[in-house]
Amino acid sequence: MTTEDHPTPGTARAAVDLTVVVPAYNEEHRLRPTLDAIRDHLRAAGARWQSWELIVVDDGSGDRTAEVAAEAAAEEPRIRVLTGGGNHGKGHALRQGVLASAGRRVLLTDADLATPIDELDRLDKQLTADGGDGAAIGSRAHPDARIEVRQRAVREWLGRLGNRLIQRVAVDGISDTQCGFKLFEGDAARAAFAAARLDGWGTDVEILRFFRRSGWPVTEVPVRWSHQPGSKVRPLDYGRVLLELIRLRAAGRGEAAGPAGPGGERTRTPGVRIRSWARRRRTDLVVVSLFLLASVFLYKGLWADLDHAYLADAGSDQNQWEWFFAVTADNITHLRNPLFTTAQNFPDGVNLMANTVMLGLSVPLIPVTLGLGATYSWALVLTLGLAATATAWYWLFVRRLLPREAPANRQAPVNRWAAAVGAGLAAFAPPMMSHANAHPNFLVLFMIPVIIDRALKLCDPPPEDGRGVVRDGVLLGLFTTYQIFLGEEPLLLAVMGTLLFALAYAAVRRDVARAVTGRLLRGLGVALAVCLPLVAAPLYWQFFGPQSYHSVLHGDNAGNSPLAFLEFSGRALLGDERTADGLALNRTEQNAFYGWPLLSLALGIVVWLWRRAVVRALAFTAVAAALLSLGPKVRIPFTDVVLPGPWRALAHQPLFESVIESRVAMICAPALGALLALAVAELAAPARRSRGRGDVPGGVDLSGGADAFSRALADHRAVTALGLAAVAAALLPILPTPLPVRDRPDVPEFLTRQMYRPYVDEGESVVPVPLPDPGSADALRWQSVAGFGFSLPGGYFNGPWGEDRRGIYGAPPRYTSAMLRDVRYSGQVPKIDDRWRAQARFDLEFWKAGVVVLAPQPNDAALYETLEKLFQRPGKRIGGVWIWDVPPKG
Repeated sequence: MTTEDHPTPGTARAAVDLTVVVPAYNEEHRLRPTLDAIRDHLRAAGARWQSWELIVVDDGSGDRTAEVAAEAAAEEPRIRVLTGGGNHGKGHALRQGVLASAGRRVLLTDADLATPIDELDRLDKQLTADGGDGAAIGSRAHPDARIEVRQRAVREWLGRLGNRLIQRVAVDGISDTQCGFKLFEGDAARAAFAAARLDGWGTDVEILRFFRRSGWPVTEVPVRWSHQPGSKVRPLDYGRVLLELIRLRAAGRGEAAGPAGPGGERTRTPGVRIRSWARRRRTDLVVVSLFLLASVFLYKGLWADLDHAYLADAGSDQNQWEWFFAVTADNITHLRNPLFTTAQNFPDGVNLMANTVMLGLSVPLIPVTLGLGATYSWALVLTLGLAATATAWYWLFVRRLLPREAPANRQAPVNRWAAAVGAGLAAFAPPMMSHANAHPNFLVLFMIPVIIDRALKLCDPPPEDGRGVVRDGVLLGLFTTYQIFLGEEPLLLAVMGTLLFALAYAAVRRDVARAVTGRLLRGLGVALAVCLPLVAAPLYWQFFGPQSYHSVLHGDNAGNSPLAFLEFSGRALLGDERTADGLALNRTEQNAFYGWPLLSLALGIVVWLWRRAVVRALAFTAVAAALLSLGPKVRIPFTDVVLPGPWRALAHQPLFESVIESRVAMICAPALGALLALAVAELAAPARRSRGRGDVPGGVDLSGGADAFSRALADHRAVTALGLAAVAAALLPILPTPLPVRDRPDVPEFLTRQMYRPYVDEGESVVPVPLPDPGSADALRWQSVAGFGFSLPGGYFNGPWGEDRRGIYGAPPRYTSAMLRDVRYSGQVPKIDDRWRAQARFDLEFWKAGVVVLAPQPNDAALYETLEKLFQRPGKRIGGVWIWDVPPKG
């Protein structure tokens, strides 16, 4: 038997597997059966609870509660009785018991045992599945809960109303805060109660709020529950709880509770919460600033000379994207259809919705495009979009993946830095840096983490009125709509990755899947109901409007080689351009190249943290995406063996048939980033009392005295240093280097000074030589710089070809355009006869040509000779170019 008055919190005692804390006030009749039931259950548990203690806290009872508890303690030495002198409230009693506990896990249960003690097994299983951290709390509001004896209708109504108000005030998303059956990780529970200040019924909410703010997981678990007569909760107590919480919320803005004094009295530490909030905000600001600086560093060559700098690995994409920004501004300002234009591919035109014009950014940036030029919009989208994407992943990892530091924790917010490392990999991974040269739709992905977060929000317990599902579904629908106007293919890949993760997580955590499936499906239904009407007209135009097409075929060689995952990208710090070029379609499609050090580290992380459901789901997601990215046919390296790949099942399905399958490997970037964030958080976590998991990082055993603690702490620091060094070694080879630039040719004066106007009547076009195509699209810049005063045949876009309207890059080739392109790249002048001249006249009439323009370029002498023979007259030199008037004017 142990009876203690005013126990001193933190007294060093040997750790036990479980502490059960039972607050008691005037419970002389119900207490003994409860203690006997708990004792018998724990004795029968065998190996699971080899060591345990049961702490009864008498909160100043006026009957024989203390004596009954003492009698039970006399028979079982593992029962302890605490008395505090006077009735202070349930919160005070729980605080006394938890701070006097030594359990690696701490169970709180009411003296009436309304939830049977054998439900402990269910909570313990849930807490273990969550990684051993946080809290698993009994829930009567869970769909799978069993209410065997109900309360009176008025009491139930008051309970629902109270819980609804509590969610509004303090802990949104937890549907039952007041069930008196909760299992906590021991150290987390002691930290929470040490910072608590409420003495009444509101302490449950205060503790859960502390856990939420600290980023520790709180999972509601369905339990059996029976109303017990003699409840101490009165109708007015719900009002008192709300008043306590309002006071807590107001006080929390300016002060935090200090450690508990003898007897559990609270001391105040003014400003701690404000300083903690300020530290987190400073950390956030530093992280976001670093992301922005890294983005500026990568694009420093572009920003150094926006008038002449051109990303060297962009191919023709920079010209194309600047044209997209410019044509959007031109269409909107002239009140034309923003989904179509005849500015290029004249006279057929271009379906802009079927091309990625990123209306979600090109429209808001119209003032920049008109005021400073399309190149400024291009540079801003790349630079700020990359930083915003990294910030969004950081926000998601902090919010959903990693537990945040406790509000009163004075140590560095290591988890935020861990999230920053993971987000940096997700946003700056080698595939992203490859697309950073040319494809902002695959680089600017800041909405993807926001969409994922909102989908996860649908899996959180909603308010009892269900409005949370509707609200979150509406937001998800709006966010998805906006992403469609940023990029549809990245959204498709994000949906694929999210689905892979969800299936894997559901397989590991079937209980969670069963609990959330209904809410998730309802929310997704709401999202579709919001999204589809908003995008129906644009999508109809995209798939059935003018110049629409069915699919874009990329052949059977668009998948990744298995070797591409092991090598480094050409522009990475330790990359080799020749090796990378041989394993990718081009330098803007290096969609793997994570490198063998990072993949080896990821494998080690998965093995180390395999017990966590989220780690297993992330590992499955990354592996599945990597396998899909190999394409429909997989060639085994260094052999002639070709095997069918898993992409074969999707290759010819609607939507997927237009996807370059190697891009599916981009799904691996956030998955690997999340794994890295989890590992860094675990490695860098400050030493704390061991939780019996056998992990050195984050778990130092204090039970062996000061010397043992010092040795364990030294081991912890050594393992942390080695682990962080391994992370650095894995990331160093793939660090991105500044994107190289080259000088771009100036736009000829013939166009900038509008010298073309006398030669081009309304409805006619300017025909550059050779015509713009995906391989050379400088003429698109002519048009945007000249303010779209003329149309161009040819171009760089996706459009239809043939009767079946297959998608191709650029305009359908014509004889004259193909011949001029061959001269441009070969330097050989073909034999020009009357048939060629007749074909040229036919093609020029189709293009409604007003003037043919030859600008300075490689092999321009051969091109001039070819044109001179075609027109049978010399060209006219004007404004830095040679021109041929078609037909001759004046």
